[in-house]
Amino acid sequence: MTQTTRTFREEYDTIVVGAGPAGLMAALYAASRGSVLVLEAASMPRDKSCGGMLNEYAQDFLAGIAPVPREMVRAPEHVNFRYVDWDRGIRKPTSLRFLNVDRREFDDWLVSLLPDNVEVVGSTPVRSFTQDESGVSIVVRTDGREQTVRCSNLVGADGARSAVRRTLGEGSVATYVTLQDFCKLEGELEPYFDCIYMRDIGDSYAYSYIVPKGDLAIVGSVYYPKTKRPHEKQDQTMDTLRKTLPQLGERVKREASVALHVRSTADIVPGRGRVLLAGEAGGFMSPTSGEGISYAMNSGAAAGRAIASATPDDALAVYSDAVDHISSNIRRKLRWLPFMESSWGKYLAGFVPTPVVSKITEGL
Repeated sequence: MTQTTRTFREEYDTIVVGAGPAGLMAALYAASRGSVLVLEAASMPRDKSCGGMLNEYAQDFLAGIAPVPREMVRAPEHVNFRYVDWDRGIRKPTSLRFLNVDRREFDDWLVSLLPDNVEVVGSTPVRSFTQDESGVSIVVRTDGREQTVRCSNLVGADGARSAVRRTLGEGSVATYVTLQDFCKLEGELEPYFDCIYMRDIGDSYAYSYIVPKGDLAIVGSVYYPKTKRPHEKQDQTMDTLRKTLPQLGERVKREASVALHVRSTADIVPGRGRVLLAGEAGGFMSPTSGEGISYAMNSGAAAGRAIASATPDDALAVYSDAVDHISSNIRRKLRWLPFMESSWGKYLAGFVPTPVVSKITEGL
């Protein structure tokens, strides 16, 4: 496997756009059909703004591939999800358990699992592509020049603002604004992945989360689309949290990113023609919890398996059938969303017995 080559072959069996979990799993399984090129717009190793939490579904998926290296696991090794109504001092721990990993190291490890017939190239955005009866032609920009490469199937796994999806004419899905502060820990935090609801930040505020991560803590917040001055709102959130959690010390860095804002089954698009969409590019993400890694890996693997097992013209149909259960899962969760996002829903959640909250959370 090569990560730095800038000389492309004229044609590959499969080209994958995006080197996150969805794209890398698509590449892993598509490699059994033949050559694969993975193109990543960012530099490699990829640095994704993310809490780095692997839920039980993600852990089960990886168990069938390779043991997760212990060196990328951070303390505490496992954390349980906990619902927190900050204003009312309500904390409801659940049985939903996560493996606590460093996200950058996790993505780099996934790259290491790829076979030798997969090339991964960073700093190479896709400019455009066209389909014809015999395949897909992709124009990429690398080292200041454009090149055209062809493939039998293209996988768009380039995230919430997928350029592949837009080029297909499927339109973009709305995105949340997400901010993460990495703070030095000055004392221990309880071993929980806290999901926090506050009422004084404003209507654009969705929720915050805190994850202890070795000698740091990640404090993230999610804001609804078109939020104005999110950095100011994050400062306000941090001030509020620090009044009760003095363990949150000096900020080391702040990351800004986006996350998919799935609101309709129309947001789920498996692809078109010889182009398959996986992960957030295809609309595969939990609309209720915001969890995306397990959806990314499962949809990416389904795309790769479809390419490996079917003709290039039939791969999309095979893939669509394979991810139908994921689409059904998202449709079910969408029914919960109006209640979860409403102020009265958040208020009533404080009165639900903790075992019931735990049970409900398992399905979100």
